[in-house]
Amino acid sequence: MLRAYLKHGNFLLPITPREDASAAIWLDVYRPLPEQIEKLGRLGIRIPTLEEMAEIEISSRLYVEDGASYMTAMLPGSTPDGKPLSGPVTFILTADRLITVRHHAPRPFDTFAERADRSASGTDSAERVFLGLIEEIIARLADLLECAGSELDQTLRGVFQSEARQRPAMLQSALEQIGRQSDLIARVRLGLLSLGRVLTFYSAVQSKGPDTAKLKPVIKAHQRDVQALQEHVDFLTSRVSLSVDATLGIINLQQNSIMRVMSVVAALFLPPTLIASTYGMNFEDMPELGWRFGYEWALGLMALTVIATWLVLWWRKWL
Repeated sequence: MLRAYLKHGNFLLPITPREDASAAIWLDVYRPLPEQIEKLGRLGIRIPTLEEMAEIEISSRLYVEDGASYMTAMLPGSTPDGKPLSGPVTFILTADRLITVRHHAPRPFDTFAERADRSASGTDSAERVFLGLIEEIIARLADLLECAGSELDQTLRGVFQSEARQRPAMLQSALEQIGRQSDLIARVRLGLLSLGRVLTFYSAVQSKGPDTAKLKPVIKAHQRDVQALQEHVDFLTSRVSLSVDATLGIINLQQNSIMRVMSVVAALFLPPTLIASTYGMNFEDMPELGWRFGYEWALGLMALTVIATWLVLWWRKWL
């Protein structure tokens, strides 16, 4: 799918597929088809393949080719069926347009065009559109971190509630929720790391133009935002560790409580079992076998040992 946007004042207006896309300031290519790749090739733009975008070498993700800057970042998004994942997104920045290539759906690419007029960098040039899109992505990552922090706080409060200790299903659900938030935080961390590299590379290769001096503060502001969010990620990572430790601690306490009950029951029935085993031996020289009240004697002795064992455990404060 190919979406093209024209600059109209401070706004970005979409154009229909039938219209000429050569005048567009932003071309957003989602899961490009061969005819779309060929169409962009006629504009002098080479679209990298998914394998090239996913290459882990930094030289394959950040480079300049034919006067265009190719910058690839790993951003959290979703597949067409709604499954979350982190995937490569390539920003191709030329003198007169921005091209984005992606194979998954990060939300900022759907929302930026409607809010481009609110961007601090504006939409007067391809560079400004690029920085505005980066600003939208950073804001989205900040929202994801805030949501993850809220979910962790809510989960941790549930773990420390007294009734949660009596509900194994709730504790299992808490561990699953913590795992999902930990995965989200890890994907956001990867996105911030790759965005930091993109901004550093762009700052180094930025062309000298009339807006260069004006855009420097914007780039530095984005870099500071990325750094601040990385610190927030470190904080949330420690919250994840605390949540996991707390949940596992409650589960261990619950298991220890159950084992203590089982141990007490076993200790109470150990003396009666010994008595029953003793009188269950079929030896001829056992005087109790001939007693008239031998059965009652054995039952009474068993009950007495149970009571005595319980009193000893209670006195030692093991109950």
